[in-house]
Amino acid sequence: MTTLPRLAIIVPALNEEGNIAALVEEVRDAAAVLAGVTVDGIYVVDNGSTDATAQVAASAGAIVVDEPVRGYGRACLSGAIAAGDADLLLFMDGDRSEVPSEMPRLLAPILAGEADLVVGSRVRGSAEKGALTVPQRWGNRVAAWMFFLIYRVRVTDLGPYRAIRRCHLLGLGMQELTYGWPSEMIARSARAGLRFMEVPVSCRRRRAGASKVSGNLKAVVLTGWRILNVVLGSRWVEVPKARDIP
Repeated sequence: MTTLPRLAIIVPALNEEGNIAALVEEVRDAAAVLAGVTVDGIYVVDNGSTDATAQVAASAGAIVVDEPVRGYGRACLSGAIAAGDADLLLFMDGDRSEVPSEMPRLLAPILAGEADLVVGSRVRGSAEKGALTVPQRWGNRVAAWMFFLIYRVRVTDLGPYRAIRRCHLLGLGMQELTYGWPSEMIARSARAGLRFMEVPVSCRRRRAGASKVSGNLKAVVLTGWRILNVVLGSRWVEVPKARDIP
């Protein structure tokens, strides 16, 4: 009997009390019909919320991971570490902007042996009006130019919807603990020789609560600066080659 790879779905969440229950329900329904994997669990990483995000997520059936020190990358990494039995990791945000029924799009290339890191592109897919702000779209264009110039990787979106083997992620030696995490993952993957692929995905507007970045000019500037530093700085870091990652 062939043993199916185990999948952990990781959702970093900060003050998402109004979204998290509906998201967990959507993920649970979509996970029930996933083919080719065994779902290990839905891990909601509560990243220092001041509302009832953790309690609501637990009541909805998620495995709650407590990461009180704030930082998007820190929350993602804590989820990856907590999912100790998983072979595959799939990340999505807690604001319900991603569509869980599209998970097979991200998993299929990895299961077929065609890619090692798969990122959902909202630019290549479809985004509801207002789901992607002008700063986000321009930031994606600048990042795309930089990734191709430095790493020869064609990128259209630094979206949060992504899938990767757990051993590959942990082998990359990720250091970025803030909003530069998605960029660092792509940059270090390129340095390691991992195969990168984008797939088109949908993007919905936030249903409840306020955005942590796009609605705040200061946060937009700081995030953009952080991403710029991560993309440039990752060029010189030592990263194990894919063949050396167990």
